[in-house]
Amino acid sequence: MEQQKFLNPEEKNKKSRTTTNRAEKNPFKPTPAFISASWAALAIGMISYCIGLWKATMEFNEKGYYFTILLFGLFSVISVQKAVRDKMEGIPVTEIYYGISWFTTIAAILLLVVGLWNAELELSEKGFYGMSFTLSLFASVAVQKNTRDMHALKNQNA
Repeated sequence: MEQQKFLNPEEKNKKSRTTTNRAEKNPFKPTPAFISASWAALAIGMISYCIGLWKATMEFNEKGYYFTILLFGLFSVISVQKAVRDKMEGIPVTEIYYGISWFTTIAAILLLVVGLWNAELELSEKGFYGMSFTLSLFASVAVQKNTRDMHALKNQNA
């Protein structure tokens, strides 16, 4: 025989508020903390990379190369994230676009690695550029994901 638990009115109100709050929350909605952390990581990665380039003693054309690689990498990983997400949501994505997105992402990373490998920089400087580049790429994917999630939720509620 099943025992029934009796709740006092205060416990009942607390329980109903908890279930209502859970129903109102969307588990796919990014939290403000995650959104802020993503934007902060992107800003820190990009700004530190650019300050490093600005202060570097390398030629102006070398600085341009590394800056272009950063921009190319950021655009490429956002394209990969978009293509993967579109496929996941059943939005048609051509295989050529999907392949080019992955190719350009890998190319940007390889171009940075080859550039740093051959650069006459201290190992600590090479590590700095590599880590700030990696942080920027990862953060741009997170920012793009958050932006897309928030847009999807806004369209769902409209």
